[in-house]
Amino acid sequence: MLSAIVAIDRNGAIGKQGQLLCHLPADMKHFKETTMGHSIVMGRKTFESFPKGALPGRQNIVITRNLDYAAEGVTVVHSASEALAAATMPGEVFIIGGEEIYRATFEMVNTIHLTVIDHKFKDADAHFPRIDMRSWKIISEDPHPADDRNPYPYTFMTLHRKRPR
Repeated sequence: MLSAIVAIDRNGAIGKQGQLLCHLPADMKHFKETTMGHSIVMGRKTFESFPKGALPGRQNIVITRNLDYAAEGVTVVHSASEALAAATMPGEVFIIGGEEIYRATFEMVNTIHLTVIDHKFKDADAHFPRIDMRSWKIISEDPHPADDRNPYPYTFMTLHRKRPR
């Protein structure tokens, strides 16, 4: 099953200048718990934004147009279809970004693990594809207030496509 996991603001923004919108430790923990033991698919820029390289406990698959690209701890592919064919870990395959990869795979995704940050980030320059809620069913919704570690209110949601692809 192909899933996307993403944190968006109220405008659907996901990033600014190659970085996440904000530091939200609860979302990072949720991401780790949700993706651990699975294959994760990302673009090269997303991979290169990780300070310590490949994420442990997961098969890291990087999509790039660069035929000579290589990085330690990752499977390098050159298309979304190659990425899905290369996924070897059991269960869900997670699309983790960035914008271009989300757009290229959005119509194939059956589940979205969504963190909605209750804030509009100024100058955001990367966005998740628009979610038409007529095509999706909310399976779970778990709101949280801001606290001393998480500066904005946020909601964890799971959406399933009404007509699976």
